[in-house]
Formats: sequence, structure tokens, C-alpha cells
Amino acid sequence: MGRAFEFRKERKFKRWGHMAKTFTRIGKEITIAVKQGGPDVVGNPRLRALVAEARSENMPKENVERAIKKATESKQGDFKEVTYEGYGPFGIAYLVETATDNTTRTVANVRSYFTKMGGTLGTSGSVSFMFDHKCVFRIKEDPANPIDIESLELELIDYGAEEVFEETEVDEDDNETRQVVIYGSYESYGAIQKYIEDNGYELASGGFERIPNTDLKDVTPEQRETLNKLTDLLEEDEDVTNVYTNMKPAEE
Repeated sequence: MGRAFEFRKERKFKRWGHMAKTFTRIGKEITIAVKQGGPDVVGNPRLRALVAEARSENMPKENVERAIKKATESKQGDFKEVTYEGYGPFGIAYLVETATDNTTRTVANVRSYFTKMGGTLGTSGSVSFMFDHKCVFRIKEDPANPIDIESLELELIDYGAEEVFEETEVDEDDNETRQVVIYGSYESYGAIQKYIEDNGYELASGGFERIPNTDLKDVTPEQRETLNKLTDLLEEDEDVTNVYTNMKPAEE
């Protein structure tokens, strides 16, 4: 297993534990995808992946249709994707991705969270070099007909995939959901998505993540508690979509 697997295991869906926040985030990303590539799901791969994710997250169909419609209206404000960089306490690097229609509000909020927890908001490029930008896909797996991970990985290497592994999620009712996670280079997004769709796999989601490319920094349990408070403050902000750090994952 590689770096992406280790990082993914630590972050497992923590960011979007609440349904309302998940729907808000997907709605914003749909707006951005429509603005960039148009409202035609067939001709817009990013939108197509978001619609699949919305379905996987049980987002009502009317919510998806409303988000697409609003994005095509001239009066609809644009959401901008803005990334903020900085250092939390104990020298931990933070990369914060946002989708906002008011950058003045967003940067003020993000700066206040860093300041409150003893960190510092940095300038563009101050920590981004510590992270690789990767595309990531999740495809659903039928337990009665499991996917041959090794064969799939060999096939996908030619399309830019770098890591392929299986992930099992257990919900609060102890129901298991098995998925295959595929990581690849940022530029391979379209090729990998096309392979998934052309070969009949059920796409659960497709997007991008940042993976630390330097040695992860170890922290004490007390330091981790403080850092987690900063992460929680950032993740709870309605404009924040993703938070990444170079903190070493906690041992299970």
C-alpha cells in the first residue's frame, strides 16, 4: 500500500459527516462544473462524476437539477475555487481548499481560525509544494461479484493510475459498503473516468485530493488534539471544501 492509501485511511469521509454540509458542498461543485464545462452531463465529465456522487450520497434528484439550473442563470453568482496555505501550531503545514462567492469573507474567516489556534496563514506557494495534486475515483463493488484489484490496477496503469485499493465502510447500522479507490495523476482524470465508464463500473464519485509528498510530521497526543481543533474549525466553515495537512496519521 502507498502514501495515498495511508492518507485516505486517516481521512475516511470525516470531512462530510453531516448530510446538509455534503449536499451544500456538492451543490457548489456542480455550479463550478457547469460554469466551466456547461450543463450537458454527457459532455461534461466533471459534472457527470458529481451527479454520480450526489446519487451515491442520496442527494435528492431535484436538488441536483436545481443546482444545474441555477448555474446556468446569468444572475447566479460565481463560486471561485481558492486555496489557502499556512502553518498550524507545531509547524504542521495546512492546505485549505474553498469554494466561495465572497473571498473577502472567506480569507478573513480562515485567517481567524489559524490565529485563534496559534497558527499563521501564509502566502501562495508557502506549503503547496509539499502536496501532490491527484485525481481520485471511487467505484462501487458488489460483494457477490468482487473486483480483481490486481488486474484492474494493471489495466489502469496505462491510463495514469498510480494506486488502486479496496476500502470498506461501515455505517452506524453496521452495514458494510465496499468500494475500490483509484488514485492517479491530476492530468489523468479524464482518461481514468472514461475507462471506468466504458467498462461498466458504477462510479460513486470522482474528484481531486492533495497527498503529502514529504515525510509526515509526528506529533504528541496533546499536540494532535490542538491540531484537530484547528482542522475542525476550518472544516466547519461553509466555504471550506477540503483541509489537508502533513501530520502523520494516528496509529490505530
